[in-house]
Amino acid sequence: MTTNTGTAILNRLIEPDHDDLPPETAQYLLGLDFSKKDHTRVAKLSGKASEGTLKPDEREELDEYLRVADLLALLQSKARLSLKNAGLGS
Repeated sequence: MTTNTGTAILNRLIEPDHDDLPPETAQYLLGLDFSKKDHTRVAKLSGKASEGTLKPDEREELDEYLRVADLLALLQSKARLSLKNAGLGS
């Protein structure tokens, strides 16, 4: 599955343009983030990718981080919209 296809499927599943999350769920999702260790790992892998020294197993690892980041971004987009339309967000 390509990243674009995966993102399209996630968009259809999550429907980030619908504001149907309860405020508590939305606030929880907005609090989710990668750990400092994970941010450091992604930066290291991204640097290696830019240098052209990324090994195949590292490419897979970086791709997984990016897929999870895409999922989190979609969920957080929906969360922000839900809070905004409930009058609880900016």
